[in-house]
Amino acid sequence: MSSLHLRRLPLAQALRLQGPSAIWFKPALSVVVSAAPPNLLLLALGRLDLALYTMAGSLCALYAHHRPYAARARVLAGVVLGMTAGLGVALLTSALTPGPVVLVIIGALLAAAQKTVCEATRVGPPGNVVVTFISSAALFVPQTPGQVPGHLALALAAGAWAWLVCMAPGVLRPHGPERRAVAAALRAYATAQDDGHVRARAAAHTAWQTLRTPGTRPDPTRRALEHLLIQAETAPADADRLRTWARALRGTGRVPEVPVPEGADAHAGRRPDPAVARRTWPQPLPGTARAPENTAPERPDPQADPRPRPATKHRARLHHLTPMATRTALGCTLAGLAALALGVGRPYWALVTAASLFQANVTLTWSRGVQRVVGNLLGVLLFAALTPLTRLHPAALVVSVLACSFGAEALIARNYWLGTVCVTPMALLITEFTHLQDPGVLITQRVLDTLVGALAGFAAAVVVTNRRVGDRVTDAITAVEYARAHTEHLLGHPAPAPHALPAARRALAAALTDLRATADTAQGEWWQRPFPAERLALAERTGHRTLAAAVRHRGAAPLKQD
Repeated sequence: MSSLHLRRLPLAQALRLQGPSAIWFKPALSVVVSAAPPNLLLLALGRLDLALYTMAGSLCALYAHHRPYAARARVLAGVVLGMTAGLGVALLTSALTPGPVVLVIIGALLAAAQKTVCEATRVGPPGNVVVTFISSAALFVPQTPGQVPGHLALALAAGAWAWLVCMAPGVLRPHGPERRAVAAALRAYATAQDDGHVRARAAAHTAWQTLRTPGTRPDPTRRALEHLLIQAETAPADADRLRTWARALRGTGRVPEVPVPEGADAHAGRRPDPAVARRTWPQPLPGTARAPENTAPERPDPQADPRPRPATKHRARLHHLTPMATRTALGCTLAGLAALALGVGRPYWALVTAASLFQANVTLTWSRGVQRVVGNLLGVLLFAALTPLTRLHPAALVVSVLACSFGAEALIARNYWLGTVCVTPMALLITEFTHLQDPGVLITQRVLDTLVGALAGFAAAVVVTNRRVGDRVTDAITAVEYARAHTEHLLGHPAPAPHALPAARRALAAALTDLRATADTAQGEWWQRPFPAERLALAERTGHRTLAAAVRHRGAAPLKQD
């Protein structure tokens, strides 16, 4: 059976400003440094009409700034190739497809594919929005097949330059992302009070993910960072000392050396032996029974070695992305066709507006719609103010675009609508690289496309229900229950294998973090299967209690059963 959940859709909360990102200036500066040389070169050559293709590569500089440099190199390369592939499909479609209706449908399918890939790979912000903006705009640019290779070469060249710009800081500060992640976790532990411990553990989980990103190699600096994180997790330390350690991680100075607490992961920087890893976190047995829906799992035999069952192995890996892809395809199609019906000359603006709305649930999609509409309405006013300046000289147009791109990335971490105030004039000014246009027409069309895209996108989110999200909550609860049972087994074991308890502790913390995120997502959907609220509360309560016992553990004293 299904149940109807009507939640009050937020308005003022959607527009509330947050604190600035710790590295807000990095993507802002990177995109300016990436875009300035190609645009200025095209200006000198009198070919600003080609700026759309170089901007496709330059905007890749917005991605992967929180990742270690080894992982950043791979992710940025993938983004550049994905951006170029989407641009290539759009340009070929533009050259070979007659009629705007077919272009809108292909653009919607391309947007859905880009959304699915970005969600599946967890590429991070800005996600699919930038890629969809470029490919959707290229669909409506007049093109011939012979021009496509040259335009793609421009995008690849600009993308290669953006890759170098984003990788350059690694020469001076090779462990910058890891230092920032550990410093954030230390500050979170320093300010943890009551439920603040949950936030601190989430920050620590993010730091561990950063330190142990696949492809990174252990070294003395990374090992020292891991020891700091272990000390914050397992040994009581006063807040001032944690903040002092966090401040010491700025720059390239030496990482503070701290003793690893007894019973903690004394070899945190070393990759565990595969045989030990298999003993520590064994694979599931075929036919493992699932815990009852509304009851706590049975206590494990203290002498048994419980076999944790991964929560989503029995489901298709990307099954939960199907509703998101369907919403994107439907919403973008409706938005583009509605814009065409209203006589808008650039239906891709409505398509991109719809594509930018879709978040993890209906409530978040509503909030993003409010942010998008408010930001775009203010953004067209900023465009109107900039228009007299940009008409003075093409150089003023290029500088204005660069300034808007910097402002967008500097402000978007405060709130999406604030960044959109700068994104909107940037997108409008880019259309003037080919030729100057009537600003009144541009403003009218942009406002109309924004409203059409927001309405169509939210309607698609409501119509396409995501009933599978309840299954994901159940899976996440099961993962926490099994991780808790495994941790309790190790706490009661007189001599657990090396690395066993630290690995189990981190696995339990990760499962709890994932459970809270999954539950928040599910509670934002308006139509879903019955929600296991009691089992969720029990799993979180007992899981955090076991996690706290594992953090305090120094010997072989077993956890008392109740």
